[in-house]
This record gives sequence, C-alpha cells and structure tokens, in this order.
Amino acid sequence: MNRYTARMTRPTTRVLAVLELLQGRGRISGPELARQIGVDGRTLRRYIAMLEELGIPIVAERGRYGAYLLVPGFKLPPLMFSDDEALALSVGLVAARGLGLAEAAPAVASAQAKLARVTPERLKRQLHAIAETVRVDLVHASDAPHSNDTLIVLTAAAQAQQRVHLDYTTPQGQRSERDVDPYGLAWRAGAWYVVGWCHLRHDLRSFRLDRVGAAQPLAAHFERPAGFDALEQLAFSIATLPRSIAIEVLLRTDLKTASDAFSLAFGLFEPVAGGVLLRSSADDLDWFARQLARLSFDFEVRAPARLRGALRRHAARLQKRASAGA
Repeated sequence: MNRYTARMTRPTTRVLAVLELLQGRGRISGPELARQIGVDGRTLRRYIAMLEELGIPIVAERGRYGAYLLVPGFKLPPLMFSDDEALALSVGLVAARGLGLAEAAPAVASAQAKLARVTPERLKRQLHAIAETVRVDLVHASDAPHSNDTLIVLTAAAQAQQRVHLDYTTPQGQRSERDVDPYGLAWRAGAWYVVGWCHLRHDLRSFRLDRVGAAQPLAAHFERPAGFDALEQLAFSIATLPRSIAIEVLLRTDLKTASDAFSLAFGLFEPVAGGVLLRSSADDLDWFARQLARLSFDFEVRAPARLRGALRRHAARLQKRASAGA
C-alpha cells in the first residue's frame, strides 16, 4: 500500500459513514449529518457529490428544515449476522472508540448504523443499549488519537511479510532511520506498537507508532518466525528492561493466578516446585514491596534481602495508620 492509498483512507471512511447514516436514519438534516461525521457543511456537500457520482440516488431537501435522504426504495444488499455475531460486533465497536485511531468515530458510527439497519427490532434494541450504556476501560487509553495511515501501512506490510523503512524518533528525541521486518502489531497501555527485526540494531525491537514519522514499504521480503506473538514479545521486552535491582520472589500459587495478579510488564513467571518463581527488577524496592503487599496469596522473598526490609517498613506504616485514632 503506497502513501497515496493510505491518505485516501480518511475521506473514504467518512463517505461510507455518510452512506450508512443515510440508510440507517432515512432522513437526516445536513448539520446533524456533518456533526456525526465530524466535518463542516462544505465538506459534507462534497461527500454527498461523491456518493452521487457513484450512482447513489440522494435527495437534498432545501430550506430551513431541509435534510438529506436516499431515494425511496433504494437499498444496498444487506449483510446478515446471527444474534451472537451482531452482539460481538457491537461490543467490539464500543472498544474501538478507545484504541487511539483518528478515524474511530466515523467508522464506529458507520458500522453501528449498518448493524442497526440489518438486524430485527428485538436485537436492534439490544445493540442500541450496548452502544449507549457499555464503556470499556482500556487502561491508560490515549488522550489524542493519531493518524491511521502508519497503522494501515504497517499492518499491510506485516501481512505481506514485507520490509519497511521507518523514520523514527526515540523517547529521548533522537531521530533515526532504519529498516524493519514488521512481524506484528500490538496495542498496550494506550499506544500501538510494531514489533519486529530491526536491521539497524540486529535484534528484535518494538516501536511506538506515534513516534514513527513515516513508514515506507520496501521491495525486500522476510519470513516471520512460526508462532510469533507480538503482544507476548512486547510484554517480554518491557519486563526485561534493565533496572538497578534484580528480584526473585516465590509466589505460593499457580501460574494463572500469579499472571492475573500482575501487569504484563511486571516480570517473568516460571512454574517451580512449591509455586511460581517471579523474576523481576526495580529501581525502587519500597514500590515493589507495596505491589507484593496487595497479593491475596502467600509469597517468599528469595532476593534481595533488602526487599524484606522494605516489606517490614511497609507493614509498620500500615500498622501505624490502623492504630491512628484507636
């Protein structure tokens, strides 16, 4: 996919959203339609003209109470979904609002209108209830959505196993250019990442998409490692970042319970005799002690001994607060 194609994604998405809203609403005023799509009146009129050029018959009612509507009787072939499929799609659309995509709002509006148009009244009420009442808490969701263009280019390259050239700015503000084999993409903690082989560093690396200035597909191709999991590799790379103090704690529980008790980036978990061995690192042992103190199962500090002291200090603080005012 070239850059021109990527740039066309934004107006194309909005034009399709206009069509779906017209089919779903039947009759809708120009200002309301523009608000739903997130454009001004002039841009909306241009989108209407584009639909008419494609042979979509649209009636424009003039005057103070004017509106847009499709010619009566015009229908596109409907999509068919089972009840479970429609509900799953509706919940997925709710989650899509928080994924930091610039085109999420019009795309969600378009897809929700399409679902409502092809579902029976009973299911339509359920879909409307989900859209209005369900909110998905994506931890640390991005405040400012960024462009879809980089995501589209990189997902296409990963699917085609095609090398890309990245213009990338590090967290320290240093700009670099490098060739990368994009093995996969992952969303974590409010940001999109591409994970793959970096030919500049000759190692697996992850890159935040909002720090990618440009992504250009190259002619070279690669072979993705079998069974590669982008999210698993991203979590591993974050968990193994070098910190000043190495830590080992035996967790007296099973692997699933241990993994569920911590975030993906907390450390590495290994089933051993007597429980699960947590290998991690930290710069602040008092912070690490607070994370251990909230666990619902027993644990044993293997290293360092200073972590036991941090736990005792935390216990003393809690005891002091519990005794205050008694």
